[in-house]
Amino acid sequence: MQDRIDTFSLREVLAHAPALIAVTRGPAHELAYVNEAYREVFGTRRIGLPARDIMPELADHGLLTLMDQVYRTGRGRTVRARRVDHQGAAYPGMPESERRHGYYTFVCTPVRGDGGEGGRAVRGVLVFAVDVTDQVQATDRLRESERRHRQAAVTLQRSLLPQRLEHPDDLRVSARYLPGGADAAVGGDWYDVITLGAGRTALVIGDVMGRGVRAAAVMGQLRTAVRAYARLDLPPHEVLQLLDGLAMEIDATQIATCVYAVHDPSEGVLTYSTAGHLPPLVRDPAGQVHRLDDALGPPLGTGGSWPHVSGSVPLEPGSTVAFYTDGLVERRGEDIDRGIDDLAGALDEAVGPPEAVRDRLIEHMRLPVEHDDDVALLVVQLPRHEGRAATQFRTASLDLLGGHEVAARARAFTSGVLASWQVGEELRESGVLAVSEFVANALTHGAAPMRLRLRRTDRRLIVEVSDADDHVPRRRRAAADDENGRGVAIVATIASAWGSRLTNTGKTVWCEFLL
Repeated sequence: MQDRIDTFSLREVLAHAPALIAVTRGPAHELAYVNEAYREVFGTRRIGLPARDIMPELADHGLLTLMDQVYRTGRGRTVRARRVDHQGAAYPGMPESERRHGYYTFVCTPVRGDGGEGGRAVRGVLVFAVDVTDQVQATDRLRESERRHRQAAVTLQRSLLPQRLEHPDDLRVSARYLPGGADAAVGGDWYDVITLGAGRTALVIGDVMGRGVRAAAVMGQLRTAVRAYARLDLPPHEVLQLLDGLAMEIDATQIATCVYAVHDPSEGVLTYSTAGHLPPLVRDPAGQVHRLDDALGPPLGTGGSWPHVSGSVPLEPGSTVAFYTDGLVERRGEDIDRGIDDLAGALDEAVGPPEAVRDRLIEHMRLPVEHDDDVALLVVQLPRHEGRAATQFRTASLDLLGGHEVAARARAFTSGVLASWQVGEELRESGVLAVSEFVANALTHGAAPMRLRLRRTDRRLIVEVSDADDHVPRRRRAAADDENGRGVAIVATIASAWGSRLTNTGKTVWCEFLL
């Protein structure tokens, strides 16, 4: 058996090898040998001629330079996964769609012989090409699958974010979301702007811990819940308390952070509560930047180990507020407070509309190219009203002192104020009627002190009546013989929106009319 094996020549063995093999000799790389597999791919080659002249495929794939290096240094070189068109199977005029191709890894290794310094000098170069088409195609399919998976995850994430921000009358807002990482593991960052009625606006930003579609799905459920709870017009800490319980029900293994804030233009304050989230930053009209970090509470989904609280800060015209997630300020190996201070410094210097401030903050924070955490940023401005705009934003109030005669005084006050604001006669009559019903309801069911407030913006007229009783009115169908119970129904019919909310001292009932 040993003798039979010894009778096989090297040329016979190489001829039947499945790999593509070519052997050249000398520094000019004269072709000494090609096997059948090489001919099937690149066609017939004439032995004895320089490879530079008869083997253009070597130059096309950058192999000639490597062969020079191999011959000179005696060390092998490799070129990985190059696409190769099968010239041996082609014929003149063959359509491109019918041409075969594959991917090959080429190895150039020295061929040594006797003689020269060291005993075995380099005599030639062996070119050895292995078909790696299956591996390349499998890798391409995997990459395409990952790309589609990521695209689906990002699409899900973006679909759960507001497609168009609500724009309140009194605020200017702008937001941006940047997915992190190059894989499909998007996060659960979100933001929202919710108009509550009577000019009040809820501002929300949050972050579900973890990555992937699951985190994005939990985020979507929390965002929907926030919008539902916001309609109850509860204080911020009560909204977060409700969210905490819901987060436990959705997924006890997922922890989320959130800031819920409400801007009340009538009071000129921003009331907020924080559930484990980074503190919002406020730049006042004087240019001073402050952290809103005195209403901190536990993250959502921790079971309410201690209650959330609300804090408030005056928000004057000319102020800017930045809500953000940790992806904007957190860097590996650095204290996160340093990142927040850096962001505060950028907010101190950023000028212009909220879109310009937003872009400046993101640019200043220099996100790493391969940042692996999502970023959400919400910028809110309370503009100064000057010139014609100042006449469109007006407020007037009246303390309702006395007995039932205050109803007539409230109607007269409303009529005079609306006339001075150049409100049309029909809307003036509707406003007076709403005031009459609200004041009558407060006199019957409320408690002193009571107060009437009128607000006009560039888009709507707002009527508010406050008293010290905490029983909010409900709209109901009054029976034919009922002597009361129709006031709220009347207001709901003539106004574009109405509602009520509890306050620290009682309740406020409001309605609004579109101008």
